Amino acid sequence: MAATLQFLACLVVAICLLSGVTTTQHHAGQPMDSTSVGGGLQKPEAPEVMFELLWAGLELDVMGQLHIQDEELASTHPGRRLRLLLQHHVPSDLEGAEQRLQQLQDLRKGPPLSTWDFEHLLLTGLSCVYRLHAASEAEERGRWAQVFTLLAQETLWDLCKGFCPQDQPPSLGSWASILDPVP
Repeated sequence: MAATLQFLACLVVAICLLSGVTTTQHHAGQPMDSTSVGGGLQKPEAPEVMFELLWAGLELDVMGQLHIQDEELASTHPGRRLRLLLQHHVPSDLEGAEQRLQQLQDLRKGPPLSTWDFEHLLLTGLSCVYRLHAASEAEERGRWAQVFTLLAQETLWDLCKGFCPQDQPPSLGSWASILDPVP
């Protein structure tokens, strides 16, 4: 399970690097913006900065909040920004993650997500990986795995908009089988 967690975290980090290059448009009328959390969140970090923060690792505390493990990185402006995003914009429970997934599925036919919304998609997926790993019940692990798989599919949908034949993203196919919630 630890190897799967590390693989999935690396996958999300790699996709983070792609997001800075491929997603630049914004959905008109999207209520999600950075002003609700305050000052320093107006634009996403450069992909290499986000990569460094995520590569340092996150930990899930007993209250269900994700934190950057490296205290020095956590104290930087990008680290504080990521902490605010994780606390205020990334769902911390299964129902919130499922709602975010539904919002993203509803936007599938529109233009590519804004960089801001794509960053939230990736961070929600990363959060699912950590919560999947921490879940103690098989049923809960299965639900977290399902949400993560569907978020990964939404990521592919968004990255493929305008590039994939017949607007069909590549399927996760057998790759999704690594998310088998049974240890």
